Amino acid sequence: MPALICVARIGAAHGVRGAVKLWTFTEDPLAVRRYGLLSSKDGKRQFEVAQAREAKDHLVATFKGVTTRDEAERLNGIELYIAREKLPATDDDDYYHADLIGLAAVTTAGDALGRVLAIHNFGAGNIIEIAPPKGPTMLLPFTNAVVPEVDIAGERVVIALPQEIEGEKDEEEDPSSSRPGEGRDP
Repeated sequence: MPALICVARIGAAHGVRGAVKLWTFTEDPLAVRRYGLLSSKDGKRQFEVAQAREAKDHLVATFKGVTTRDEAERLNGIELYIAREKLPATDDDDYYHADLIGLAAVTTAGDALGRVLAIHNFGAGNIIEIAPPKGPTMLLPFTNAVVPEVDIAGERVVIALPQEIEGEKDEEEDPSSSRPGEGRDP
């Protein structure tokens, strides 16, 4: 089965003629019109963009066969995928986030951290999720400071682990960090 890439997510219905808000994850938002059939993650449903226009921070789109508001409302939340090979080739220093999934994650000193599990964006920027060999996953900002090197050919990403987050100190190391009367004998 070919690798699938999520290129858009259908949002709420827009108007009464079957249009929806469409949130795209492509450099050119209107590129979803050129990809042909888009499918749900499981491949059971297929969608073809009939029309799309840019709105404030999303597209307003219609799909072939969707003509009423009720039909459009039932599509809310569906993620749309295409096969990886349908995407344009990247330059040497560029990559798709999906290309990072499964790569080894190592520290700047070369120590193994785990594997890249996912790239997320919850609205405040990209986050890289690293799955260590055991224990909970790590969520780190996907910035040049934290991920200074992405080596697709070498199948690894280099992670500069952030120092202690400001305001979080071990109370045994610095008892002055606790509030007055908290954590001390009277």
